Amino acid sequence: MKSNNFIERSIIGAFTFLKDSISAEEYALRNGFLQSLDPRVKIISFLLFILQALLTGSIAVLLFLYAFCLFLALISKINLVFFLKRTWIFIPLFSLFIALPAIFSPGEALLTWHILGSKFMITRQGLDGAVIFIMRVITCESLVVLLNLTTKHFDLLKALRIFKIPQIFIMTLGMCCRYVYLFAGVIQNTYLAIKSRVGIGVRYQRGQDIVAWNIASLWDRSVGLNEEVYKAMLSRGYQGEVLTWDDFKIRVRDWLWLVLVVVIIVTVS
Repeated sequence: MKSNNFIERSIIGAFTFLKDSISAEEYALRNGFLQSLDPRVKIISFLLFILQALLTGSIAVLLFLYAFCLFLALISKINLVFFLKRTWIFIPLFSLFIALPAIFSPGEALLTWHILGSKFMITRQGLDGAVIFIMRVITCESLVVLLNLTTKHFDLLKALRIFKIPQIFIMTLGMCCRYVYLFAGVIQNTYLAIKSRVGIGVRYQRGQDIVAWNIASLWDRSVGLNEEVYKAMLSRGYQGEVLTWDDFKIRVRDWLWLVLVVVIIVTVS
């Protein structure tokens, strides 16, 4: 049901986003092609594809990389409608508005018209530049989304250690990813508790008091949870470096995939 309450709409929207992210995590557990690859090899290969997309100035190469990305999504058992919805809604449309003025740049005229005594001209060079920019954004975004969909979040974070990223940074991201769902649930339960006890007909001053008290309460609970988690980590041997069971293993399939990626990059360059 639709709600006219801004706070309720915001909470429902946030939980819809979290639900989508949880359903996206299910794709990483499927028995698809990309899911079977070592996360470290997968990150390196996708970085090579992204670098190629950023450096190329050919529309044909960008179209090939995007088509290959869709092919990888298919063989990785990802719903194409779901994938296209996640990659075509916001960023490509935003990049379209950014690239729109470029079609009027100087060059060979393709279309000319006059409005109120002013001359407007779409040029071939400007149109090519705008198309390349938009295709580059779509391709890179699709590759990043595909990597995220086919790799479990904690495996992806752990695989980033090959780039010598500080352990504390990766640990912080992992804990944020884990506890954002917990605190989102706390916020939803708190809002429902307030609504069930005082309803929606609350005066402005009283509403401010309720919100302020609950913000303070949530902060206090967060600090308490932080202390409990830290003590639990110390009791399990934490000394500044998180020790994890590294079950990554590069197999023949991973090497073959990496060789294929290099061949594709060299061929289209």
